[in-house]
Amino acid sequence: MKIAPLTRNPSGDFAGDVTGIDLTRPLTADQVAAIEAGMDRFAVLVFHGQHFDDDTQLAFSRNFGELEISSGGEMSKPEDRRLKLEMADISNLDRDNRVRTADDRVRLGALGNRLWHSDASFRAIPAKYSLLSARIVPGSGGNTEFADMRAAYDALDDATRAEIEDLVTEHSNAYSREVIGFTKDDYGARNQDKLHPVRHRLVRTHPVTGRKSLYLSAHIGTIVGWPMPEARAFIRDLTEHATQRCFVHAHVWRPWDLVIWDNRTTMHRARRYDDQREIRDMRRSTIRGDGMTTPQQEAA
Repeated sequence: MKIAPLTRNPSGDFAGDVTGIDLTRPLTADQVAAIEAGMDRFAVLVFHGQHFDDDTQLAFSRNFGELEISSGGEMSKPEDRRLKLEMADISNLDRDNRVRTADDRVRLGALGNRLWHSDASFRAIPAKYSLLSARIVPGSGGNTEFADMRAAYDALDDATRAEIEDLVTEHSNAYSREVIGFTKDDYGARNQDKLHPVRHRLVRTHPVTGRKSLYLSAHIGTIVGWPMPEARAFIRDLTEHATQRCFVHAHVWRPWDLVIWDNRTTMHRARRYDDQREIRDMRRSTIRGDGMTTPQQEAA
């Protein structure tokens, strides 16, 4: 297995192109360790030509920890699900594999994926890795962009790093969907308990490398102890800083690509494509994190 860097930013290599390994077959402990070492260095790894089905993708994913239940699966009715609960359906298809209409509520909610975010930051124990498999890709558009939160932290001035060191933010799915026009009522009474804000540190330290990074996401609604308008303006400033082009790698999808990213040290977003005429069928498995970033308290 070899890894070639795809992007270099002021802090080092970001995103790696991996060759010489078939992820659909059982891996040795050394191979798993090599992938994890690559993740620690690059934060995003790209593997081409990995012909997964859902079962082999889930089997591969379990090499890295406990699988999460997808939030979309949790909030949907069983009769509306297209995939298993452990598989997030990142597509424009309904249960019958038909393209969702322009006014479909699931389609509209999924537009939140076009905001810069970190997967599952709305959980008290947020996600570690995300693994996204491309089954069908559109002819144009639909790329995924990744921002290096380690490099973004390194580029802050000393005064800002000191200011944010101990700040705690509140995250909820409701905050990110509010940006695109949804309200809490749109989730229905049975899902209200899943919208309660959770708390996370704004600065995280990687457990292996010791590198610090910003922990930003569209799911952030406020900073604990700050007036909400001031908090949101500050988070917007940090996000603009962190998503400068020098910190970003854009992945152009090919069929059967698998991309793995570390949600602790990156943000990402999907890019627009013609989802009424073309199909984009992507399937994501997600690895649960190892613990909370900060103790949970009753959110304000």
